[in-house]
Amino acid sequence: MDKDSVFYKSIDLFKVFFKIGMFTFGGGYAMIPFIQKETVEKNGWISDEEILDIFAIAEATPGVIAVNTATFVGYKIAKFWGSIFATLGVILPSFFIILIISYFIKDFLSIKLAAYAFKGIRAGVVVLILGVIKKFSHKNKANMFNIIITILVFVAATFTSISTIYILFIALFIGIAKNMLTRKKEL
Repeated sequence: MDKDSVFYKSIDLFKVFFKIGMFTFGGGYAMIPFIQKETVEKNGWISDEEILDIFAIAEATPGVIAVNTATFVGYKIAKFWGSIFATLGVILPSFFIILIISYFIKDFLSIKLAAYAFKGIRAGVVVLILGVIKKFSHKNKANMFNIIITILVFVAATFTSISTIYILFIALFIGIAKNMLTRKKEL
């Protein structure tokens, strides 16, 4: 079988996303830097611009961002089977870990060391997310429009009870309208 076949690409996707799912604690957002590193830098499957678009779509679609991202990346690399294998790769580690923990949950929660570990993991996740923001902010053209939208979205998401879905859709429509007006002026 050819190493570039859908089968081998799907197996590679499964391995990469299984590793990401196995060794990333803190939820979907904590996986973002690892997904970017594995898919863009290490494997060269997609570009930084493509992964940014995938992250935006994955966040705007219902479901967990890491699972949606795995599905979209998998489809981009190996179509249907790639999406299946990448998605299974990212969810199976969590499934097995939760399954094991569920048998010992009462004992597990009473261990002070485990409680301290989770507090440390939460702090680490914040740092990982800030790192992603810093890295991708360089990819986004700094202009007044982007700065204003970023600030407004941050304020709305942080200080109001407006659903992030609505905030994303509003930002989406503002971006589309702005680009349509800009193109109209150029014509």
